Amino acid sequence: MGLGIDVRNRIAKRAAEEIKNGMVVNLGIGIPSLVPNHLPDDINVMFHAENGITGMGPSPKKGEEDENLCNAGGFPVTVVSGASYCDSAISFGMIRRGRVDMTILGSLEVSENGDLANWIVPGKKVPGMGGAMELAQKAKKVIVLMNHVDKQGKPKIVKECSLPLTSARCVDLIITEMGVFEVTNNGLHLKEIFPPYSFEEIKTNTGCDFHW
Repeated sequence: MGLGIDVRNRIAKRAAEEIKNGMVVNLGIGIPSLVPNHLPDDINVMFHAENGITGMGPSPKKGEEDENLCNAGGFPVTVVSGASYCDSAISFGMIRRGRVDMTILGSLEVSENGDLANWIVPGKKVPGMGGAMELAQKAKKVIVLMNHVDKQGKPKIVKECSLPLTSARCVDLIITEMGVFEVTNNGLHLKEIFPPYSFEEIKTNTGCDFHW
């Protein structure tokens, strides 16, 4: 079941609260691309994209898109003062050298240990996992934004991932339409519950144990 734009923006707005002044933050495609629209005016951050932009701003207004300016998913973006451009090799060099403070990604599944599966459903053709593997390993903090359940109603937060992993034990925080989970050494910790959901609804729709 897909999420409406209002719910997607609510998830993106909560993720924006994790961003601190002066960070370099990589954004994945999907819900993460909405995060710049919710950043407070007093926070200065450089949003990074694998296609070679550091310094992305909010989404452009309709009719003001620049056909030569897009994020890694191909969607139009703006840039802030001080933005820079480079080729993909340098962009990935920034990631691999640990220059990215935080990455905000989408996912297909996340395990209770923070394993990330976000690049393929077996049997479906995809071009590859892109930069998610490097980002998951080298970013200082990894946040996942996703639906709480898949289109069949099955939990996406699980005890063990059934899909091929992008990276093991890399996720720090999970934000869904139902709430916020932190991955800790003692297991999953449910930090926040979003209305109108209840603890029991979250428990029913989560495929592993967690503490509150």
